Amino acid sequence: MHELSIALNIVDIASTEARKAGATRVTDLDIEVGSLSGVIVEALEFAMEVAVRDTILSEARVAIHPVKAQARCRQCEAVFEVRDYFEECPKCESLDLQVTRGQELKVRSLKVE
Repeated sequence: MHELSIALNIVDIASTEARKAGATRVTDLDIEVGSLSGVIVEALEFAMEVAVRDTILSEARVAIHPVKAQARCRQCEAVFEVRDYFEECPKCESLDLQVTRGQELKVRSLKVE
């Protein structure tokens, strides 16, 4: 389960940024996870519960926000939601697509005290 290593990295990033701001604790942590990121949201939620224990984030409200993937067709410029990398354009049936959203895995915001 690579979600645990991801959760530990998120905690490390958030802890570092909180300390830079002179904070003693993190109250809220918002994370964005794209549907094409390869991360299972439920597994990350569980991993975050473990990863925050005994850290500056131990009492933080952790919210994980799924981001649906979107692509743009390079042939006809149509923009549409995709479920995987191997879909065709619903308008012109081209496979020449550029994924524009849904690959992200990032800390969106952090509230500290």
